[in-house]
Amino acid sequence: MSNLLSYKNYNGTVEYSKEDNCLNGKVVGLRSHLTYAGDSIRELEADFHKVLDEYLKDCEERAAQPEQPYKGTFNVRISSDLHRAIAIYAIEHGKSLNAAVEEAIRQMVEVRERKSQCP
Repeated sequence: MSNLLSYKNYNGTVEYSKEDNCLNGKVVGLRSHLTYAGDSIRELEADFHKVLDEYLKDCEERAAQPEQPYKGTFNVRISSDLHRAIAIYAIEHGKSLNAAVEEAIRQMVEVRERKSQCP
């Protein structure tokens, strides 16, 4: 079971507030702080959709570009040993460091997806 909601290429968390006895969440991957809440999963998901629709409408009315949560670039800090190993792998396989890292991440994601599809 995933604790993420997805809508229009945006993702949001599903969290439980014991103090408020309700569900809440936030859209992840944005600088903007978009939150939503509900007393049930159905209400939470409806509010998630409403918040995103309002955000996108507001951007359109202001002729502003909506933030995109995943642009395809990010910085990663890793140990020097791992950095060296992936750099050597890239050289040996005639790839750029970025291509080697993308390949490694893709393999990890594919393994995760296969595991989640198992009964």
